[in-house]
Amino acid sequence: MTPLAGKVAVVAGATRGTGRGIASMLGEAGATVYCTGRSVRGHPATGGRPETIEETAERVSAYGGRGIPVQTDQTQPDQVAALFDRVRADSGRLDILVNDVWGGDELTEFGKTFWQVSLDKGLLMLQRAVHSHIITSRLGVPLMLDSPGPGLVVEITDGDGFHYRGNIFYDLVKTSIIRLAFAMSRELRRRPITALAITPGFLRSEAMLDHFGVTEANWRDAGKKDPNFLASETPCFVGRAVAALAADPNVSAKAGRVFSSWDLSDEYGFGDIDGNHPHWGRHAAATFGQFSRCDEGFYAYCVGGPMDTIFANWP
Repeated sequence: MTPLAGKVAVVAGATRGTGRGIASMLGEAGATVYCTGRSVRGHPATGGRPETIEETAERVSAYGGRGIPVQTDQTQPDQVAALFDRVRADSGRLDILVNDVWGGDELTEFGKTFWQVSLDKGLLMLQRAVHSHIITSRLGVPLMLDSPGPGLVVEITDGDGFHYRGNIFYDLVKTSIIRLAFAMSRELRRRPITALAITPGFLRSEAMLDHFGVTEANWRDAGKKDPNFLASETPCFVGRAVAALAADPNVSAKAGRVFSSWDLSDEYGFGDIDGNHPHWGRHAAATFGQFSRCDEGFYAYCVGGPMDTIFANWP
């Protein structure tokens, strides 16, 4: 089945990890996917990582879609504007926009307090992982508004719980992404575009496999070092979550909220690419205790509640 045949997507930050998995699974569902990132063949942009946007685009096509690599630094408005100009000229529409730009692995200083961290690293993380999302949505959504069908904007975060994430800047980035999805949803509420946030679980990314010294073929061996890894998921799992949302005619009911790959798997009935059905939520609750979700209570208060009436007449 190709429920997204004829649909056009942009996955910002598609070089590796979550972005690559999402782009691939949108391709599996039949979409045309513009895969953006800074790393191209012969010119890696992220440390020693070998992945490129060309490889991601090839995977999209191999899964049945059409992958198009476009080298883009999402922190640079002129490059982002050129990206969407190309999408408009080539395809004439934009149905799905995924903001997955991160670029903070080498900047996060876990174990340091807010009065010990590097300001330069922290502020650069905000630029890469928050400013880039705002720039991309600001310049991409107008094309979605001009497109013939309903649109979906997906913000990729880490965790759906209202808990501390171990570093002040990392915590600020990941909770800001959830808030960004909510803010956009309120301003889009009279338009046929849904904005929401999604988190994967313990991600079995290329970098994480390298960290544990395993491959996708023997990844379970890493459970000897960290038993939590046995509850991990491939990047394609959250990719199938995004594809399921994009194909859901009632996705607007989810506007402004944060969802997890595992909960969406329960709802839509998809599994991981390896046939497993990982559920980080159940594992984390049993291992670390239950967390309150970021939108519990707050969402009900702000949507249709007293604060919402203040902005009832906004355009």
